[in-house]
Amino acid sequence: MGRNLQSGDRLRPVDLARGHGLSTQAVRNYEEAGILPAAERTPHGYRTYARLHAAALRAFLALVPGHGRATATAVMQAVNRGADEEAFRLVDESHAQLLGDRQTLRAVEDALRDLAPTAAAGRDGAVVAGRGGMFIGPLAEELGIRPATLRAWERAGLVRPRRDPLTGYRVYDEADVRDVRLAHQLRRGGHLLEQIAPLIAQVRAAGGLEPLEAALHDWHGRLAARGRAMLAGAAELEAYLRARG
Repeated sequence: MGRNLQSGDRLRPVDLARGHGLSTQAVRNYEEAGILPAAERTPHGYRTYARLHAAALRAFLALVPGHGRATATAVMQAVNRGADEEAFRLVDESHAQLLGDRQTLRAVEDALRDLAPTAAAGRDGAVVAGRGGMFIGPLAEELGIRPATLRAWERAGLVRPRRDPLTGYRVYDEADVRDVRLAHQLRRGGHLLEQIAPLIAQVRAAGGLEPLEAALHDWHGRLAARGRAMLAGAAELEAYLRARG
């Protein structure tokens, strides 16, 4: 490792920092965190860096957008202590998470596509509540599930029906029925309740399914950008591994 550190032009901390738009303190912090290999010291105790440190810094900064700062830090720490397999495992986990996010997005889009037009009265003009909406029994029957399932979804925060002031029965309005149908589709796709709840919340925040299309388009864009960032990070990490030897 010593020969690698000495190879190439010597760099002062300020040279390494300016080349990447950082402060010299940030460079020192990265070294102390194990993101950069240890610097050589002059006889007077000043840090000196080499092209290997620049390659490490480029790798770290390229890994952050795709993997996040914590994972990028852990990857560089593993590489710098010679635990390459650990670094590769961390990278693989990030790719697996990205794939999972893509599958979730596809499941949401499939669920939205498969949703039948929601009617407050149900398919057969089933029993409805006074101000418009469905009671739990007819809604459960329409979806082919048990009322207990709908009550479990309510406890999980997937749906929030109001209560009829006279009977105390749950009343599902049009938005509630939409959320129940979406939850039903996602459950059929194998998603857990804790995975579905934030997706239902996004539908509510968007104001319905149609406004959600813009959010889904943005979601596609973020995943694509993350995928490209991972490719860029992999290229710089490989360059650092080659420079390290």
